[in-house]
Amino acid sequence: MAAATQTRYRVGGMDCASCAAKIDTAVRRMPGVEDVSVSVTAGTMTVRHDETSNLVAIEKKVVGLGYSVAPLAGKAAPSPAEHQHDDHGHQCQGNHDHDHSHDHDGHDHSAHDHADHDHHADHKHAEKEIEGLHGHDHAPTNGPWWVSKKGRLTILSGGALVAAYAVGHLVPSIAPYAFIIAMLVGLVPIARRAVMAALAGTPFSIEMLMTIAAVGAVIINAGEEAAAVVFLFLVGELLEGVAAGKARASIQSLATLVPKTALVEESGQTREVQADSLKVGTVILIRPGDRIAADGIIVEGESAIDEAPVTGESTPVRKGIDAKVFAGTINADAVLRVKVTAAAADNTIARVVKLVEEAQESKAPTERFIDRFSRYYTPGVVTVAALIAVTPPLVAGASWMEWVYKGLAILLIGCPCALVISTPAAIAAALSAGARNGLLLKGGAVLETMGKVTTVAFDKTGTLTEGKPKVTDVAGFGFTEAQVLSRAAALENGSSHPLALAILERAKADGLPVPPAADAKALPGKGVSGRVGGEAMSLLSPQAAREIEAFSTEREAQIVAMNDDGKSVSVLVVESRIAGLIAMRDEPRADARAGIEALRAAGIGAVMLTGDNARTAAAIARGLGIEPRAQLLPEDKQRIVRELQAQKQVVAKVGDGINDAPALAAADVGIAMGGGTDVALETADAAALHGRVTDVANMVVLSRTTMSNIHQNITMALGLKAVFLVTTVVGITGLWPAILADTGATVLVTANAMRLLGWKGARA
Repeated sequence: MAAATQTRYRVGGMDCASCAAKIDTAVRRMPGVEDVSVSVTAGTMTVRHDETSNLVAIEKKVVGLGYSVAPLAGKAAPSPAEHQHDDHGHQCQGNHDHDHSHDHDGHDHSAHDHADHDHHADHKHAEKEIEGLHGHDHAPTNGPWWVSKKGRLTILSGGALVAAYAVGHLVPSIAPYAFIIAMLVGLVPIARRAVMAALAGTPFSIEMLMTIAAVGAVIINAGEEAAAVVFLFLVGELLEGVAAGKARASIQSLATLVPKTALVEESGQTREVQADSLKVGTVILIRPGDRIAADGIIVEGESAIDEAPVTGESTPVRKGIDAKVFAGTINADAVLRVKVTAAAADNTIARVVKLVEEAQESKAPTERFIDRFSRYYTPGVVTVAALIAVTPPLVAGASWMEWVYKGLAILLIGCPCALVISTPAAIAAALSAGARNGLLLKGGAVLETMGKVTTVAFDKTGTLTEGKPKVTDVAGFGFTEAQVLSRAAALENGSSHPLALAILERAKADGLPVPPAADAKALPGKGVSGRVGGEAMSLLSPQAAREIEAFSTEREAQIVAMNDDGKSVSVLVVESRIAGLIAMRDEPRADARAGIEALRAAGIGAVMLTGDNARTAAAIARGLGIEPRAQLLPEDKQRIVRELQAQKQVVAKVGDGINDAPALAAADVGIAMGGGTDVALETADAAALHGRVTDVANMVVLSRTTMSNIHQNITMALGLKAVFLVTTVVGITGLWPAILADTGATVLVTANAMRLLGWKGARA
C-alpha cells in the first residue's frame, strides 16, 4: 500500500459539531482518503490520504458544502507506528514541515504552482456558485459578526420578516405571500446546504430537518411561523459561530504574545527584522521592557524576566548567561543579547498552540459515544415525527392540519445540535483554559482519563525535587560558618561538579568573598585540595577526612544524622585539622508537599519512584508524606506502573521524560514536568509547563470540572427536548417554541461550556 500523507487545512465557517460531522462524512468518502479529523474549535481539518487522492477535488467538496478552505503549511507523512494515544491516529505528527506545494503526482513544482494558482481560481468560482452557503464565515475568527455573510443573511432574514409583518398589516390579503417571501430569504441558502449535505452522505442534517419543517408549515398555511422559525434558526447558528470563535480566540491569543519584529545586530548596526524570519543561531538584542521575540539562550547580560504571560509565574525570574528564555516573555530591567535556538514555528508558544489545536481534533470517548448516538437519534426522531403526523388522522380520523403541524414541530425538536456540541465545546474550552494555565493536555481522551486517575507515580529528581543540590547545613569547628563556606568556595571555584556549584551558589547568595586558591587540584574519589591565604586546606568526603584526623563521637553522630536525612556531607580540613562540615541535598520543590496533599484531598494516592539510594529517597519521602520506592532502573519503574494497573488502579506517571520514558508510555496518562522547551512535550500525554507539582492536582480538578460540565450540557440538551416533546404532543407549544428549544438549548449548552474558559486552577 502507498505511504499515507497528512495534509492540514484551515476551514472557515464551521460553528457547530454537525458542521464537522458533515465535512468528515463527505471527505471520508473521497477516493484515496484514509482518515479525516475535523476540529470546530481550532477551525482545522487533517486528512490522511495516499497519493491517489485528488486534493483539489477534496477542497472543492468542502467548498461545495459551504465552507472556505485553505491548505495549512506543515504536512507530515507519518508511519503508522507514530500513531499513539488516539485511535484516530492524528496526534503525534506535524514536525516534518513540507511546503504545502508538495505534490502527489511527481510533477515538477513549477507545474504544480501553476495548478495551485488555477485551483485558487476554482475556489473563487466555487464560492460564487454557492453564494450565501454556510457563510464562508470567518466571523468566529475575524471582524464583527454583522460583517460576516452569515451575519448579513440573518439581518436580511430579520428585515424581511419585519417587512412581511408591516405588509400583512397594511394589506392583509397578501400577508401569507409576504411571509413566504420572507421565509425564502433565509431558507434558500439553508435548503441548498441541505441538498449538498445529502449528496455528500449526510441526509439527516439539521438543514434538511429545517427545510422539511419550513416547507411543511407553508403547505399547512403556517407561513408566518415558518418565516419566524427560519429567522430564529439563523440567529441560533450565528450565536454558535460567535461562541465557537471565543474558544478559538482564547487559544490563538497565546500566539499573539510573541512580538512581530526583532532587533538583529550585524557588524555593530542593529536593524529590525520580522520575528518569523529569524534563523537558529542569530543573535538578537532585547532592550528593557521588550517582549522576547524567540526562544533562545542568553549570551550577554543579566536581567529579570517576567514570564507571567507564558507561564503565569507572577514573580520575575533572574536570568544570566546560558539561561534559557522563551518567546513572549518580557525582559524587565537590562539589555540582553540572546542567541535564537528555535525558529518561529517551533518556539514553545507555537508548539503549545499547535498541540492544543491537534488535541481538539482528537475526540474524547464521550464525544465518540454521542456521535454514534446522534447517528441513530436523528433518523429516529424523523420516524417519530412522521408517525405523529399521520397516525392519529389515519387511525382516529383526527385533524390532518393539527397533527401534521405537531409532526413538523417534533422534527425541529429532533435536531441533535445541542447534544452533539455538548462535549466538544466543553473539551475545547477546557483545553484552552488548561494551556493558558500551563497545563497542556493532548486531547479529550487524556482530559477524560485524568479525572479517573487513582494513583500518581512521581519521579523524584527534577520532578518532586529541584534537580540540583543545595547547601542545607554549615557547621564550623573553631571557624565561623561564613569562614568555612568562603574557604570551601575558594577550593571549588571553577569546578562544574553539582556539589561544587551548590557551595559556590550559597557563597554568592550570602555575599561571601571567594579568595583565590593556589595549587588547587582534584583528589580522585576523595575531594579537592589547595592553598588559600597561605594555608593548606582540603574539602574531603568523611571517609577521606577520617584518614587525616579521627572524628569525635559528637561529630560522627552529626554526620550520621545528616546522612540519614539524605544529605551529602563534605568536610573542610585546614592544616590537617577538621575545620567544619557542609551538608547538601537536592531539596524538594517548594510546592511538592502542597501538591501531594492536594492529590490526597482529591482521593488520589501518590508514590515516589526513584533510582536514588533508599536512605535519600526515604528522607525526601518522609518530608513529603509519600511512599518511596528506591534504587529503580527505568524498566523497574515501568514494571511498578504495570503492577499498579493490574490492581485496577488508573495510573498517572509524572516525570521529566528522560530516564522514565518507558514508565510514561506505560501509564494511563504520562505527564511531563518541566519548564517549557526541554519538556518531552511531544512524547507525553500531558505536560505541566510550569514544573509545579500542584499542577498535577490541577489537571485532575480541570478534568473533573469539565466532565461535570459535559454532564450538565447533556442533561440540558436532552431535558429541554423531552419537555418540549411532551408539550408539543399535548398541543401546548407549536413551531416557534420548538425551534427555540433547539436553538435555546444549543446556546445554553455552548454558553455553559464557555464558562470553562475562565478556569484558573488552584495556586499553591
